[in-house]
Amino acid sequence: MIFVAWASLSTFADEDTPGFDIPNLDKLVHFCFYFGAAVLGTFFIRERFQNSFSLPKALMYSVLIAVSFGVLMEILQYNFTSDRQGDIFDALANTCGAIAGAAVMKFFFSNKRGLKWK
Repeated sequence: MIFVAWASLSTFADEDTPGFDIPNLDKLVHFCFYFGAAVLGTFFIRERFQNSFSLPKALMYSVLIAVSFGVLMEILQYNFTSDRQGDIFDALANTCGAIAGAAVMKFFFSNKRGLKWK
């Protein structure tokens, strides 16, 4: 999350780099970062609090924290950076990624042959 905050609020040199021009690639990157944040956040809650949280509660906290962080980053970009702008669609991609990450965790821990939460 420190890397995400740094990357969200830093200024980068405006250099043309060769590569593919994929429309809205940044939305996919937002989705993936927050998918990972929800997955890792759920594991963090499980380990840090030694299984004192139920799976649904851990998933809820993980998603709420990830989404809140993503919205905060967009607000900070909009208000405090000169070359970056906050984007509601970035926040939406963040939210969708966090929810998808939680859904995958729910799937893996809820399946009878899957991982055990406790």
